[in-house]
Amino acid sequence: MFNSLSDRLTATFKNLRGKGRLSEADVDATVREIRRALLDADVAVPVVRDFAARVRERALGAEVAAALNPSQQIVKIVNDELVTILGGETRRVRLAKNPPTVIMLAGLQGAGKTTLAGKLAKWLKGQGHSPILVAADLQRPNAVTQLQVVGQRAGVAVYAPHPGVQSEFEAPTGDPVGVARGGVEQARQKLHDVVIVDTAGRLGIDAEMMQQAADIRAAVNPDEVLFVIDAMIGQDAVNTAKAFEEGVDFTGVVLTKLDGDARGGAALSVASVTGRPVMFASTGEGLDDFELFHPDRMASRILDMGDVLTLIEQAEANWDKGEAARMAKKFADQEDFTLEDFLAQMQQIRKMGSMKKLLMMMPGAAQFRQQLEQFDEREIDRVEAIVRSMTPHERVAPKIINGSRRSRIAKGSGVHVSEVNGLLERFGQAQKMMRRMAQGGGIPGMPGVPGAGGGSRKPTGKNNKKKARSGNPAKAAQQLREAEQKRAAGAANALQGGSAFGQQAQPDFDPAALNLPKGFEKFLGN
Repeated sequence: MFNSLSDRLTATFKNLRGKGRLSEADVDATVREIRRALLDADVAVPVVRDFAARVRERALGAEVAAALNPSQQIVKIVNDELVTILGGETRRVRLAKNPPTVIMLAGLQGAGKTTLAGKLAKWLKGQGHSPILVAADLQRPNAVTQLQVVGQRAGVAVYAPHPGVQSEFEAPTGDPVGVARGGVEQARQKLHDVVIVDTAGRLGIDAEMMQQAADIRAAVNPDEVLFVIDAMIGQDAVNTAKAFEEGVDFTGVVLTKLDGDARGGAALSVASVTGRPVMFASTGEGLDDFELFHPDRMASRILDMGDVLTLIEQAEANWDKGEAARMAKKFADQEDFTLEDFLAQMQQIRKMGSMKKLLMMMPGAAQFRQQLEQFDEREIDRVEAIVRSMTPHERVAPKIINGSRRSRIAKGSGVHVSEVNGLLERFGQAQKMMRRMAQGGGIPGMPGVPGAGGGSRKPTGKNNKKKARSGNPAKAAQQLREAEQKRAAGAANALQGGSAFGQQAQPDFDPAALNLPKGFEKFLGN
């Protein structure tokens, strides 16, 4: 969502590189570009004005003048101010001292409240809670049915005593306030420690909707009132947020559809204008596409500095600790990295979610955005199919895979033989790298790292000189025969080592393969 804003800010900071001192004109030009980038991203005008003024004031102050690298100091100032307008600190759900904790959802129709109720319930269940969903939206057709389906998928209980409206021609019946009150009582009886109340929305702000939401709030006295807003709403986000702030006095904001291609100004406006923190973000259609909102990490993503902490947290939550310990022991014992290990690692990575999203969390990933957009997630399925089409012995000893075996594997996995060849060649490079690292040789091609190899290098000195042919005809003939024998032996070794179908043997490991995401694409055949 923040791609356009991120690109504009990154381009602005590039103009400052290499300058040992920033003049007032440089600062003004930079602030002007930042202001334009924020306005183009649909950030509210008052927010942009205050943001630009604070950045300019700090940029002209002593902290930049005394900095060894003024351009990096400007980036730090912009990062700090972005964190401030996004809410400053991570805000978590405040649990009630005496359960159940009541969470009420409010917002316009179409913002995604019902789906978000299921996401929040599943997230809380993963945190060790026992949530229950309450279907208090009795006006939108099939809203109750939708909540029941979402609750079933999330594996949580749903309180829905009233079926609600079944078609758009049916008049609303039932008492949403009574349903909400009954849901809290049901939670006490069934020992649920969190109640999530899904309320009705409208296509626009009106007094009837606000009054109904206010009545539900008064009836259940919620510990948290979360305002659910579509991140693609644009400049109207501020007006909508102010209306709900006056009507229901929400305590936190939830941004939905952050995976969209809109400009995302709502995320940078709502928290600053209302003074209420953004607590959660919905990043996709799946129930697992939901995360706690961290202002500092979101600012880092916008400035293309990555979000490594979120990446680590996802790995810790999804990675099999037993498998990780097994791989660590194998690495310490200097055992060979096999295709079985490769398949296990692929399966672990897939548990973490979309590969595109994971790679976009890496620092500097924006410059590879176009390549990542073209990356086909199904490529992982094809690689897995190739490995699974091998016998257990072939996965452990890939050098035995000759031409006929490769043809069989290609037919079994539904791919061309060239794809099997490419996978085996790239796996050979990875295996060579892992072997060198396990032996203490470091990471190939990483200068400055103790023990790091520098990849393949040409020998220098006398050994690099081509051996001159003798002027003696007998000696020259002998040298020619020796050269022919060496070439024949090299060709035989190449065929024996699995370089079938006339493919040229690969050189030493390419250091560029370690630079994500380019290296990842190369490893998967893109």
